[in-house]
Amino acid sequence: MNKDFILISGGAGFIGLNFLEYVINKNKNFLNIDNLSYSANLLEIKKFEKNKNYKFIKGDISNRLFIRKIFKTYSIKGIINFAAESHVDNSIKKPQAFIKNNIIGTFVLLNEAYKSWMERPFKYKANFFNSRFYQISTDEVYGSAEDGLKFNEDSPLRPNSPYSSSKAACDLLVRSYNKTYGLNTLITRCSNNFGPYQHDEKFIPTIIRSLVQKKRIPIYGDGKNIRDWIYVKDHCEAIYKAFLKAKSGDILNLGSGKEISNNTLVKKIINKISKIKKLNYEDLYKFVKDRPGHDFRYSLDVSKIRKELKWKVKTSFEDSIMLTIIFFLKKYDKKFIYKKF
Repeated sequence: MNKDFILISGGAGFIGLNFLEYVINKNKNFLNIDNLSYSANLLEIKKFEKNKNYKFIKGDISNRLFIRKIFKTYSIKGIINFAAESHVDNSIKKPQAFIKNNIIGTFVLLNEAYKSWMERPFKYKANFFNSRFYQISTDEVYGSAEDGLKFNEDSPLRPNSPYSSSKAACDLLVRSYNKTYGLNTLITRCSNNFGPYQHDEKFIPTIIRSLVQKKRIPIYGDGKNIRDWIYVKDHCEAIYKAFLKAKSGDILNLGSGKEISNNTLVKKIINKISKIKKLNYEDLYKFVKDRPGHDFRYSLDVSKIRKELKWKVKTSFEDSIMLTIIFFLKKYDKKFIYKKF
């Protein structure tokens, strides 16, 4: 008898990989599809191959024939769509890749899920009752938050970059399949993630790598931009809980409530690393030309997920940033041996 799988698209990426680590020993089967682009963690996902409940297939979710074959070959009972181009700078330089991989990819997955799971609108096939499509989204779809305000799930979408616009388009597509066809969908919009396996191009790995290499840390504009930071492992726990328990058609904000400016974040990491490595850093950062359309502040109201799913972050920011620093120090400095101070 064919196994039932939860399809994880983009499972070799930063958040997808951490999610697989979190769920791999759960009593479910996972089919990981990833096109293994430049940001994939190919070596890390190989460690899952020993698990009988895990299978990996290289492929592109925007390829309709490939996705159709997946649905015909495997019994897919749920989808969690992590797959996305996500670096804002890259979206400004090459927006077409974000349209293809994010919007078209999400559409292909949605449409094939609908055709495979449902007889007609609002009528699931008997074997696929309650099969769910879960879209992993971002707080960036809301645009920049004014001082003192937080975005809730009913806030208007006002994306300001090709990346965030592509993610907003995905959210609207997912919503439409719930409203038009009755597909069991879920969207969560999360704040800035950090933690193990994040790609080198992202801000926190860049800070740590620059310090190890004794290069000045590049900070956009005046460094006063504010973000809500969440540890990726807390995010993954919330994803799994939402996948199992959230209502069909729901949209949920996910964040830690830990808002911090880029300047403050850089200084905090410098302070922690200087204690670990006993080094004296001087002239550690430089301000560079700001990114076009750079959102000043992101801030989420997460009261809905706390109330409906009884979820909140478990790891303090101080602990999680320290775990992240140690991870990347080991990656960038092969001679580094951590001794608790």
